[in-house]
Amino acid sequence: QVQLVESGGGLVQPGGSLRLSCAASGFTFSSYLMSWYRQAPGKEREFVAYITQTGGFTNYADSVKGRFTISRDNAKNTVYLQMSSLKPGDTAVYYCNVKVSLENYWGQGTQVTVSS
Repeated sequence: QVQLVESGGGLVQPGGSLRLSCAASGFTFSSYLMSWYRQAPGKEREFVAYITQTGGFTNYADSVKGRFTISRDNAKNTVYLQMSSLKPGDTAVYYCNVKVSLENYWGQGTQVTVSS
């Protein structure tokens, strides 16, 4: 079955960096677009970034453009989110997402807290 496991979250000061990872299994990873979403307390889950199957195209939410970079390693079945110049507004649970056979799959999420 499809499994997504996020890791790499934590507490970081404003202006700092973190790299999130999402290890995928249960499907042919290299055949699917992969996305990151986030959900802040009291808010709806929102799109952060996606990357196409070979990594040739990426897209970002305006709020993270220029600060976050999504990448993937198809040999390791892993997608990454490099986050830099972090702001308190980036505080959220970050989720990895894939749509397989019209069904959305999510990981358990990893908490990112940006605070001094």
